Amino acid sequence: MLAIDEAGSNRSIVTQLRAYLAQATLPEDGRLPPERDLSAALGVTRTELRKALGTLEAEGQIWRHVGKGTFMGNRPMDTLSDIAALSKRTNPAELMRARMIIEPEIARAAALTATPMHLAELRMCQARTREAATWRQYETWDTRLHRTVAEATQNTPLLGLFDMLNALRRAVTWGRLRSNPIKPEPDHHSFTEHETIIAAIENRDMNGAAAAMRTHLQSVERNLLARQSSEAD
Repeated sequence: MLAIDEAGSNRSIVTQLRAYLAQATLPEDGRLPPERDLSAALGVTRTELRKALGTLEAEGQIWRHVGKGTFMGNRPMDTLSDIAALSKRTNPAELMRARMIIEPEIARAAALTATPMHLAELRMCQARTREAATWRQYETWDTRLHRTVAEATQNTPLLGLFDMLNALRRAVTWGRLRSNPIKPEPDHHSFTEHETIIAAIENRDMNGAAAAMRTHLQSVERNLLARQSSEAD
């Protein structure tokens, strides 16, 4: 009976807490008042409040940052430690699937909003990839080219998604650079594929830009997985 009463009491406090948060005016970052103020406002002990907060946290309604407080919403994933933790739970194949879902749509948006400055930057990056003396130099300019496509969307959330995927790509695959120091061959697939992407963006061809980016990433995926397979043999 005691356990049932405690469970019922916790549900009641959770309901109170939901009602309080629904009408509360919180700061822009969504930070909740300190526990002592919340417990006083609800008329419950801090132990009871913490149990209710734990329920909301398990539901993803709030998140806690040790030393900073409790906040409404899902925990943001914007720190290096978050990326490092996520990289341990994923793999190159899974990451490529995510890229093929998101980056073609980024290219589609870029075709609508790219400015002359973005287009000039894309052309410069394309030239630098062709001039690269090593694979490392090539991949540096390749990354900059792809990020410029994301910048050309002029959309902060899309750029943030790209940066998160790129940080994951570095954590998951960037460390396994080619041991062969030779630069890309003149007929490397990315050169013509990048050209097709850039041309579509220049021509405001949204469908063409998305299709070209998807084709390019499919080539990248084939080469990446083939290289991993050969390294495993």
